[in-house]
Amino acid sequence: MAHISGAYITSAFLENTLVAIKRGVELANLPPEFFEALTRPQRILVVNIPVKMDNGKIQFFEGYRVQHCDVLGPFKGGVRFHPEVTLADDVALAMLMTLKNSLAGLPYGGAKGAVRVDPKKLSQRELEALARGYARAIAPLIGDVVDIPAPDVGTNAQIMAWMVDEYSKIAGRNTPAVFTSKPPELWGNPVREYSTGYGVAVATRETAKKLWGRLEGKTVAVQGIGNVGRWAAYWLGKMGAKVVAVSDINGVAYKKEGLDVELIYQNRTVPGPSLVELFVSKTGAEHIKDPEAVFAVETDILVPAAIENVIRGDNVGRVRARLVVEGANGPTTPEAEKMLYERGVVVVPDILANAGGVVMSYLEWVENLQWYIWDEEETRRRLETIMINNVSKVYARWEKEKEWTMRDAAIVTALERIYKAMKLRGWI
Repeated sequence: MAHISGAYITSAFLENTLVAIKRGVELANLPPEFFEALTRPQRILVVNIPVKMDNGKIQFFEGYRVQHCDVLGPFKGGVRFHPEVTLADDVALAMLMTLKNSLAGLPYGGAKGAVRVDPKKLSQRELEALARGYARAIAPLIGDVVDIPAPDVGTNAQIMAWMVDEYSKIAGRNTPAVFTSKPPELWGNPVREYSTGYGVAVATRETAKKLWGRLEGKTVAVQGIGNVGRWAAYWLGKMGAKVVAVSDINGVAYKKEGLDVELIYQNRTVPGPSLVELFVSKTGAEHIKDPEAVFAVETDILVPAAIENVIRGDNVGRVRARLVVEGANGPTTPEAEKMLYERGVVVVPDILANAGGVVMSYLEWVENLQWYIWDEEETRRRLETIMINNVSKVYARWEKEKEWTMRDAAIVTALERIYKAMKLRGWI
């Protein structure tokens, strides 16, 4: 349970996150008060955002901004629009951002934001009003050297454009560096659209090379074909892997011979049928109605790229892959990971595998602060270099500690940097 202002909040996702952090603290032989410090976010803002709906009525939406720890630098983390979001889950996500930023060597602390809403049920005008309302509500706590939000589940570059415009109105000047993952026309970088998925692909390639000598020819299944999953599938295909299955809420598209990942690129900006439906209708892929059937596909690599807690004790037995690379945040529960570890399955943890998004946000932030921009190829090269170095660092640590999981190695590495910074600053 996280300790907040004399009270405790909890959720399964938060409990799992704290279990992993506590294990990391113990493995690193760090003091108990350090773990206690990590269970207490530095600041939490809860807001209610009024939006005039298209029917003329006012509806209130609850939102959060959790600023977990800024010992390494300004707070950094996405904003999630989702109907099932909770404050406890937002705290867990902020904690993971603290670890992720530390592991990547970025000058950032961890934060996360959320609004409890189903964005698909809002009109474009209502969505814009909500985005601007959220930006106004959190404006006192953010800034380009204080807290820099970005997109997460249910948000995108357009929403960031509305938010940065609203914040700029409050500031009385253009403030591009206060939000990242903006459209290229508004101080963004074209790599940011696919950066998380690209980072997942790079992490997969580098791990596959260390485990098997190569990625080429290995089969891949991707659970969740949203922004992260689709670009992970696309780039894995371009890197020589064979993507045989992808899934969303409509089910699974499966083709033993491999799916044509060019279909992903060709439909990157086209609204309409889901990618699962497109693969079925245009490539003759088999349509399996059960979305969880993607776990049971005979494949070398599984990329869970949707939401948390999808690989659990009750379904982990279906997983056939030898390598699981976490594109989503917290998709594997501790119970399930233990069972995978006992079967010899390697899990590349979220704080390593899906860090491409925040690494790219950092690169965009640096550009914005300097009013400078790199081209797409140069940006992607910088992103790839950071991801390769991160995988090598964690893998080397893991090889030295055979009783550890790769998640243990990643978390310990991240925690040691945070602990040293706290000690140097006199926080503990």
